[in-house]
Amino acid sequence: MIEPNTHIYEFGNFRLDAAKRLLLKDAREIVPLMPKAFETLLYLVRHSGKVIEKDELMREIWTDTIVEENNLTQNISILRRVFGEKPGEHRFIATVPGRGYKFVAKVVLSESSATSGGFSSEGEKNFSDNLESRISDFKSHSETESQHPNFKFQSETRTSNLKSEINKEQKPQVETLPPAKISNPKSEIRNRVRLVSSAVLIILTIGAASFYFWRGNEQSADAPIKSIAVLPFKPIVSENRNEALELGMADTLINKISSSEEIIVRPLSSVRRFNNLEQDVLQVGRELGVDSVLEGTIQTAGERIRIAARLIRTGDGKQLWTETFDEKFTDIFAVQDSISNKVLAALTLKLNSDEQKRLTKHDTENVEAYQLYMQGRFHASRLILPEARKGIEYYNQAIALDPNYALAYVGIAQAYTGFSLSGDVPANDAMPKGKAAALRAIELDPNLPESQAAVGLFAFWYDWNWSEAEKKYQRALELDPNNAAAHFFYAHLNSNLGRHAEALTMAKRARELDPLSLIVNSAEGQFLFFAGQPDEAVSRLNKTLELEPNFWHTHLILSGVYTEKLMFAEAVAEAEKAARFSGGNSQAVAVKGYALAKSGNSTAARTVLAELQKLSAERHVPAYNFAIIYNALGETETALDYLEKAYSEKNVLLVFLKVDPKWNNLRSEPRFIALAKQMNFE
Repeated sequence: MIEPNTHIYEFGNFRLDAAKRLLLKDAREIVPLMPKAFETLLYLVRHSGKVIEKDELMREIWTDTIVEENNLTQNISILRRVFGEKPGEHRFIATVPGRGYKFVAKVVLSESSATSGGFSSEGEKNFSDNLESRISDFKSHSETESQHPNFKFQSETRTSNLKSEINKEQKPQVETLPPAKISNPKSEIRNRVRLVSSAVLIILTIGAASFYFWRGNEQSADAPIKSIAVLPFKPIVSENRNEALELGMADTLINKISSSEEIIVRPLSSVRRFNNLEQDVLQVGRELGVDSVLEGTIQTAGERIRIAARLIRTGDGKQLWTETFDEKFTDIFAVQDSISNKVLAALTLKLNSDEQKRLTKHDTENVEAYQLYMQGRFHASRLILPEARKGIEYYNQAIALDPNYALAYVGIAQAYTGFSLSGDVPANDAMPKGKAAALRAIELDPNLPESQAAVGLFAFWYDWNWSEAEKKYQRALELDPNNAAAHFFYAHLNSNLGRHAEALTMAKRARELDPLSLIVNSAEGQFLFFAGQPDEAVSRLNKTLELEPNFWHTHLILSGVYTEKLMFAEAVAEAEKAARFSGGNSQAVAVKGYALAKSGNSTAARTVLAELQKLSAERHVPAYNFAIIYNALGETETALDYLEKAYSEKNVLLVFLKVDPKWNNLRSEPRFIALAKQMNFE
């Protein structure tokens, strides 16, 4: 531990009193800090302007303890939150990549005392606030160090010191009578009674607050943990990142811990964005709305792998479990099994025999195939055509090493579905390949929820076999009731069949399970729109944009909603954003033409049609997109021609025919009715 001195350091609107171990904000507000966080700050401030290596900081702050780097990282995150620094902002503490940290704010050194020893009228006014702050500080210290073997002794000592410090610093001043004046015995008695009463009040306040905090902690500790987020693991050395391995480790543990139906585990789609090396774990947990967070570090060296993991309770930051593994890379499956088992044990969850089988099941025993699968998952999940193609290549390499790797087949199926939904690849080219992969996956492992859901995707989007899709989604949910993707797929089916109440119920549950998934949030807005709730749809879509302003699908749906609300300028603007953020997706271009035509600007709409015709000479443009604009222009027969062509192409967007308001004017047309029957809607 660093030695205190008598200096006072001032920076920004903060004052750091080294002797009294106080951090003040705006000269009077006491900022509670845990001991190690305070020492970290003091060391950085004392060496302001100088780069402090991480090893040096850890050595100086934890003088008699060996700790992981994440202890230091968490202290830095706490300090940045105290200073009100936003992500990427370094007004006080700057990170020097690969080295350490530097305190960059201007520091002014002072020798004077930071606080008055007397109990001034101003001090009397703020006495309650200061007392609550110190008790809160004391509570934070106690919760963090409660695992220490000497905690009871330290706790009692600190309580005594706290009372003494408060009595010493906040003690009311008593005026002494002038020597010539004779004191009144009754007045002295009254004064003494007042003093004793004040002292008793302070002690009772401390006792009541301590009991309150103790009860609060007891209840917090007893409250069962019902949800968890497994964050992407971090590299110990930032220059040696292997993001596929970091993400893959989290993905595997998510699937394993999900074996228990008693705990809700956030899916990869919600946690993948939290791969910042210096993020505040507790803040992430609160953002994800979970009771606990599992985080860790990972490093490979030759044939060995070193993994450190810890489980933290989000409510109070208490560490529930931690362990370090140093093994051969070939033993990575055993390490994953061990982490999963110990996390579930720390959460006091008991598995039945079926859940235990799922927990210990390995999707492959081939470590090299597993690495290739993780590479495929990393690239394909970026939802960009070149990346998805690269992902399929890795999946195929994994299957070459392990032909029975069902999850790799699921990955291929999902990638091909994405090709068709984006309109970049004709459905007749992509969907049969994806369907074959999905069927192979379910053949290899019918008890894999992902296999069931993958087959359901092709029954819905390609075969238009609604009952088969429903069976597969229901089976996926039987195997994993907390599977967010299965809830989302089932909601989509219900919405497109016009079962709006069921769709919205399923969509809400999908969002609860996967709160930060952009497609889940955006599609819920679409389902609300189809259910005849345009205002609620706009609200949900705007909330989605708060998560990610550049997500093109959200802007696409917003454009359609605004068109139906006759807000044409807004509709065109949203369609243009969708086209820009998607890299020129033809559906986004078509939706712009639709909004222009509906607004009465047929000339501009035909310009968009000409743009799509030109684009179709370079790459695939679905016939469905032409039908949208022709229908808005009032050219019914031409629109129906293109819809029938879309049917011959097995275009996936035809699943929206029953509920999309764009086609309301055609619902009594014989050709449209015949098409709906062919689609199994009637």
